[in-house]
Amino acid sequence: MGKSGDDERGFFSERWSEPPAKAAAVEKPHYHGHRDRLRERFTAAGPDALPDYELLELLLFRLIPRVDTKPIAKALLSRFGTFAEVLGAPVALLQEVKGIGPSVAVDLKVITAAAQRMARSEIRGREVLSNWTQLLDYCRSAMAFENREQFRILFLDKKNVLIADEVQQIGTVDHTPVYPREVVKRALELSASAVILVHNHPSGDPTPSRADIEMTKL
Repeated sequence: MGKSGDDERGFFSERWSEPPAKAAAVEKPHYHGHRDRLRERFTAAGPDALPDYELLELLLFRLIPRVDTKPIAKALLSRFGTFAEVLGAPVALLQEVKGIGPSVAVDLKVITAAAQRMARSEIRGREVLSNWTQLLDYCRSAMAFENREQFRILFLDKKNVLIADEVQQIGTVDHTPVYPREVVKRALELSASAVILVHNHPSGDPTPSRADIEMTKL
């Protein structure tokens, strides 16, 4: 039996690296001890004790169990910049990094979705304006690393508690349409007392454009 044509998780790299008769003599890969030590540090000191590349490496252990994931973690950070930007990267771009195939890329997006849902649960049912930092953290995790502009609306009740969070429009890399009539219509449908309008800049530059400024005057 030979190797699989697409072995992104490394299942065949060890299993078939030696003939069956010699398999028992194959030494344990060097990175196994490193993984144990990294887990121990995480357990003893918590995630803040690990730099981004080690936290990402720890995550990749589970996704790619039979491959040394340190080079992959460093390559991801070199390409995208930060831990958050790695998780926020589109599936297609993740797969451009050596060692990341379709399955692992999707797994990373599942983790991203779980983190976003946790962030949303921290502000849902609470007074949003009194948890402004959490609100900003949530918005950043939800849309800061999208490669196209999004126009998002947070609908609040009379106590400033979040009713709904919806993406109303998705635009291009530097523009997204906004339709005030649709904003008002949806707010009335939800019986919202207030709204917070949010949009991202894929360029990373938060400076408002002329169109952004004009929109606030409508």
